[in-house]
Amino acid sequence: MHPTPNSSARAPGSFLWGHAAWLSAAASAPGRWGREVLMRVGADGHWLGFEEGVSRADALRRTAKVLDGPVVPGLVNAHSHAFQRAIVGMTERSAGQGDDFWSWREHMYAAALRISPAQLEAIATQLYSELLAGGFTQVCEFHYLHLDPTGKPYANPAEMSLALVRAAQVVGIGLTLLPTLYMRSGFGATALRTEQRRFAGTPESIVRTMESVAALGLPNVNTGLAIHSLRAVDAGPLRESAQAARAAGRAVHIHIAEQTGEVQDCLAQHGERPIEHLLRIAPVDAGWNLVHATHTLPNELDALAASGASIVICPSTEANLGDGVFDLPGWLTRRGGWSVGTDSHVGRRANEELRLLEYSQRLILRQRNVAARAAGRDSSGEALIDGARMGGSAAAGLPLGGLLVGQRADWVELSGPLAHAPDLPLAQPADAWVFGAADAGVRRVGVAGREIHFAPQPNAAYRRVLAELWG
Repeated sequence: MHPTPNSSARAPGSFLWGHAAWLSAAASAPGRWGREVLMRVGADGHWLGFEEGVSRADALRRTAKVLDGPVVPGLVNAHSHAFQRAIVGMTERSAGQGDDFWSWREHMYAAALRISPAQLEAIATQLYSELLAGGFTQVCEFHYLHLDPTGKPYANPAEMSLALVRAAQVVGIGLTLLPTLYMRSGFGATALRTEQRRFAGTPESIVRTMESVAALGLPNVNTGLAIHSLRAVDAGPLRESAQAARAAGRAVHIHIAEQTGEVQDCLAQHGERPIEHLLRIAPVDAGWNLVHATHTLPNELDALAASGASIVICPSTEANLGDGVFDLPGWLTRRGGWSVGTDSHVGRRANEELRLLEYSQRLILRQRNVAARAAGRDSSGEALIDGARMGGSAAAGLPLGGLLVGQRADWVELSGPLAHAPDLPLAQPADAWVFGAADAGVRRVGVAGREIHFAPQPNAAYRRVLAELWG
């Protein structure tokens, strides 16, 4: 299984040149704008070096690819359920009282029970192209659609996972596949509901899928492991699967404290809030990524920060589902790591997620430039880009820390009114992209040193799938 990525003919081991590029001194250090930057990509697709003050003419003499717009790091989409792209726009009609996350979930189950491997591949191919066009160069796929529609294993137990891998390889986006453990319907339950039958797994089956995909050795594909949630997995299997992933040096992800109902149920079952309970039953460390963590208390943030774990925030989905708002300034003042994801894919652009993240804080606090002040920065756009950049490596378990020697050479060239970097103050492009771009503002993207040609408009295969599912 070796699909050909949709990339240009330019081989790694080459030069790029940008009028302005967002450079980093270290993966965990704030970035800064560099002028007239010659960027060297090694044959392994990682950054070899950066030289400022190189004229365009000199860069062309060295056969550099010229990027006229500002260059920012490719960002990690740290939380994706690809199949849910097929229900975007299909869940926005009111059924009367009680419209919330739990009623939305019933719509999601209806789609999950129908999607075939070929349909999943078509959906993911469409989605991943859209994510590239939105400035994401790596996607962490929190994947729990394992079994066939009857709840039985496919002949190849990784069949649905491989559909996602093929889609990522064809599109050219980096993929962190997170096979997800899902064992019961809720706290205190002993089995899944009938409509959850495709999600079933065991620690052994999930680890096997993680290892089998990793063993393929495909370019820009790696694996980690996910635990769906505390309500879906008991303490023993949670520890067993997480320890297997961490022993292999892979990231662990888990949904947690997304909904107030989950918090209440966890208190009723265990006498502890979800984050308190997780920290007691599992050896949480810097390889853990807690998705949402929307409903947290200050003491929980203290404990999480001490563990080194990161938070994955999904602003457009959390807004769409009415989840609530994460305490971003509280987390930033504790120097906590974070990344963003598009989750159910009602939004698919990196700048949109960052903008919504900041705007939700402004609405709650009735203040401006919340992230910038909490991070001790001048620019909100720069603070948000840097935060997502720094946290992306932890989410993917890869060196994706931006335009920095040794990191994978992922880049995004901004476009439109942002393309005139020489005429703008150096602080302007980041703020303009996050807060002022009506569209994604992305002209070109590169993954591991290769320019990737994205086609975000709906393709024929995706349109056929929608007709098959909903026509």
